[in-house]
Amino acid sequence: MGNVFNSDIKFLAGIGERRAYLLNKELGIYTYKDLLYHFPYRYIDRTKVYAIREIDDSGLAYVQIKARVERVQLIGQGAKRRFVAQVADATGRAELVWFQGIEWIRKKVEEGREYIIFGKPAFYNGVLSIVHPEIDIPMAESALRKLCMYGIYSSTEKLNKANAGTKTMTTAIRNLWEIVAPYVTETLPDYILGRYNLIPLKEALYNIHFPQSNDLLAKAQYRLKFEELLALQLSLLRQKNIRINKNKGFLFTKVGDYFNRFYEECLPFPLTEAQKRVIREVRADTVSGQQMNRLLQGDVGSGKTIVGLMCMLIAVDNGYQACMMAPTEILATQHYESVKELVEKIGIRVELLTGSTKKKERERIDEGLVSGTIHILIGTHALLEDKVMFSNLGFVIIDEQHRFGVEQRSRLWTKSDNPPHVLVMSATPIPRTLAMTLYGDLDISVIDELPPGRKPIKTLHFYDNRREQVFGFMRDQIARGRQIYVVYPLIKESEKMDYKNVEDGYESIVRAFPPPQYVTVIVHGKMKPADKDYGMQLFKNGQAHIMVATSVIEVGVNVPNASVMVVESAERFGLSQLHQLRGRVGRGAEQSYCILMSGAKLSSVGRKRLAAMVATNDGFELAEMDLKLRGYGDLEGTQQSGNMFDLKIASIGKDNDILQLVRAVAEEILENDRFLEKSENVLLLQLLKMTKMQKTVDFSQIS
Repeated sequence: MGNVFNSDIKFLAGIGERRAYLLNKELGIYTYKDLLYHFPYRYIDRTKVYAIREIDDSGLAYVQIKARVERVQLIGQGAKRRFVAQVADATGRAELVWFQGIEWIRKKVEEGREYIIFGKPAFYNGVLSIVHPEIDIPMAESALRKLCMYGIYSSTEKLNKANAGTKTMTTAIRNLWEIVAPYVTETLPDYILGRYNLIPLKEALYNIHFPQSNDLLAKAQYRLKFEELLALQLSLLRQKNIRINKNKGFLFTKVGDYFNRFYEECLPFPLTEAQKRVIREVRADTVSGQQMNRLLQGDVGSGKTIVGLMCMLIAVDNGYQACMMAPTEILATQHYESVKELVEKIGIRVELLTGSTKKKERERIDEGLVSGTIHILIGTHALLEDKVMFSNLGFVIIDEQHRFGVEQRSRLWTKSDNPPHVLVMSATPIPRTLAMTLYGDLDISVIDELPPGRKPIKTLHFYDNRREQVFGFMRDQIARGRQIYVVYPLIKESEKMDYKNVEDGYESIVRAFPPPQYVTVIVHGKMKPADKDYGMQLFKNGQAHIMVATSVIEVGVNVPNASVMVVESAERFGLSQLHQLRGRVGRGAEQSYCILMSGAKLSSVGRKRLAAMVATNDGFELAEMDLKLRGYGDLEGTQQSGNMFDLKIASIGKDNDILQLVRAVAEEILENDRFLEKSENVLLLQLLKMTKMQKTVDFSQIS
C-alpha cells in the first residue's frame, strides 16, 4: 500500500482538526490506514423494510420503514423545542421527533412526500416514535446505496458529543474509499487465495464497511480474519525458528545424586503420571542442545512447584544454578519455605531475596551467588537488579509470569552468558486457543490431574437474602476447628457500583462474629506490608478464624486448615479469578466449600458465570468459557496494556476454527521456507513488515 495510507486523517473530508484530535486520543486513529482498518463491530440489515403494523415493543434495536409525511409541527420553545413529523403507510401511523438540527430538518422534510426512515423504535402511549431518524427520498441514489448491511462503529462519549459517531464515521470512510481504492494492493500470495477460497483484499475491505450482501460480508470477515491471524502465527513461529537457530542450550547430561536422593528420600507424596510426563518433557529439552522455553500449565493444587523443584535439581546435578521468580513477597516466601524444607536434608542451599531482605543478608546472598555456593535462589522482582549476578545460572522458573512486565522479565537473560533454560509456570488455566497465541513460540506442558486423595471443593451460590444461613454455616465450620476466607472485590465503597467492599465487609463480619470468641483479620493491597504480613501470619498460624480480604489472596496463601471461601459480589469477578480464589481452600484432608454470594439482579453473563462455577471444578473448562464470555485480554492480564496483538477483527475466543487452520498453514509455509525467502512468499514477508505483527512480543525471549 502506498504513501497515501499514511496521510493524516485531519485532511479527510468530514473529519477536520477537532475530530481528528478526538479520533487520535479516543480510538488511536491517526492515518488513512488506521481509519480504513477501523471496522464496524456489528451490522444492521438495511435490506429489510418493515410495515408500521409489524413493529411492536419486543425490543427491535433498529427498524426501517417506508412512509408518507402527513403533517409536520414545531412544538415548544427554547431548549424544549422539538420538530415532529406524523407519518403513515398502508398499515399504520408513526411519529418522528427531532430535538436538534431542527432548522436543517425542517427544510428537508415536506408534507405529502414519501421517505425511507431508519432509526430506533420506541412506544409512547401506544404510538410508535422514532427519535432523530435517518431520512431519505426512496429513489435517491444515497438511499439506494444504503439499502444494505449497515455497519455500526465503536465510539466513545466524547466522539458522540462531537458528532463523530457511526453516521459521521460511515460518511468519512466512504470519502476515504474514493481516495484509497486505487492504491489497495494484494497482501496474500495467489496460492493462498486460491487454496483457501479467499476473496481479494480490495473486495474484502469494501464489503467490511459497505456489505453488498450477507454472503459478501461473511467472505470479507473471513478473509480479513484469516490474514490477521496468519500474520500473527507466522510472526510467532518465525521468532521461534530464529531463537532455535541462534540460541544453543546448556546440556544437562545427567540425572545425579541430588535428584535421585530427593526422589527416594524427600518426596512428600508419589508423583502423578502427569507430573512424571512433564519432568520427562523438560528432561528431553535439556539434552537437546537447544535452549528450552516451556510453559507449564496446571490447575490449582496440581503440584507444579514440586515439578519445578525437581527440574531445578537436574540443573544443580549438572553444575548449574537455578532461580525461581514469583510476583509477590508472600508467594516467594511460601515457595522458599516449602522448597528449603524439602531439600535441606540433601544439602541443597536455598536462599530468599526480596525487597525486604536486609543489607547484610543481601551481601551474604550476593557472595554466595557469585561463588556458586547457593544452588537455588527464590525471590521477587529483586532478582532482576543489576547487582544480582550468578556464577553459572542455567535454569529459570517464572511463577505466575503474566504478573511481570515484559522489560522486567527480559532482564533475567542478562544473568548468564548464554540464555538459561526457562520454565514458565501458570496456575491460571489457559485455553489451547489462547495458549497458541500468547505462547505460540513456546512448547506447552500440562499437569492435568490432581494428587490422589484431594476432595473436590463443593461450590454453592447464594443470594444476599440467605446471608444468615451462610453465617450459620460459617459458625459451624469454625466450631469444627476450620478457618474461613471472605473476599470482596473493592477496597472502598464505589458510588457507581453497588458491590460489597472490604472495609464495610470487615465491620459487618466483626458484628456477626464478635471478639473475643472470634478473631477476624483484614488484608488488602493498600495496607502497609508489615500490617498485611501480620494479618496473614495470624491466619496462617491458626490464631485468626476469619480473613476478610480483597483478591490479594488470589495467589500466595497456603493454609490447609482453611476450608471455606466466601466470595462477596461474586458476579464482579471473572471465572478464572473465581477459580483461583476457590483454589485457596481444599488444600487439606477435610471437605472444603466455596460460597458465591450475589445480589438478586444478575446480568445474563453473571448468571452463566456463577452457574459454571457451581457446575465444574475443571479450571480448563472454566477458562474456555471465560474466554468466550470476556475475551482473551482479562485472562492473562493483557487488557492493562491494550490489545497485545493489535487485532482489528479477529477474536481469539470466537475464531477458534480459523486460528487452528492458520496455525497449520503457517507451520506448513515455514517448514518449506523457514525465513520467507522464496519468491512465492514475498507478499507474506511484506505483510509482516507492514503490519504491527512485526512488533509482536516474543515471549520466548522474555519469559
